[in-house]
Amino acid sequence: MTSTPAKTVTVTTPATSSTPTTTSQTTTTPAGVPICRAATLALSYLGSQGAAGHGLLGFALKNTGSTSCSTVGYPGIQFLDKAGKPLPTAANHTTQDYFGTAPKVLLTVAPGATVSFRIGVTHVPTPSQTCTTAYALQVIPPNDTSTLKISLPNGAYECGTATVSPVRPGTSAYPSA
Repeated sequence: MTSTPAKTVTVTTPATSSTPTTTSQTTTTPAGVPICRAATLALSYLGSQGAAGHGLLGFALKNTGSTSCSTVGYPGIQFLDKAGKPLPTAANHTTQDYFGTAPKVLLTVAPGATVSFRIGVTHVPTPSQTCTTAYALQVIPPNDTSTLKISLPNGAYECGTATVSPVRPGTSAYPSA
């Protein structure tokens, strides 16, 4: 069986605010590009929406460093209560969720560029679940061990389980962004 090279997507910063973000696709892994680390990433909240007992939360990671970095895969997540204490969070990594498809690809993130991911939650508990409102989210970028934390405006109602998409170019993981 022949292996197929990983697809790489390069994420670049727009020249002006009216110029859309550009992406280019290659089939090679970027040599020598360091992994994106929490120390050079800024986490932001893109928004939330919900329908039919499901909620969608969107988040972005911006490269604040001076050089490009690479990332692939899924961020680690932990919902937090008002006091910043962990809430039960069972994260299921998936490329296909209630909100659509989000393929897993290797991303090279230029300085100032953004990648995003989405979290899907259910608003209807099963008999073994308890639902609560999360007021913050702790995130571990893919292939890192350090954390980033962000407040969730107005909180996010969740029932302990969540789907997590892989990181995607720009804000494409969150459909409304």
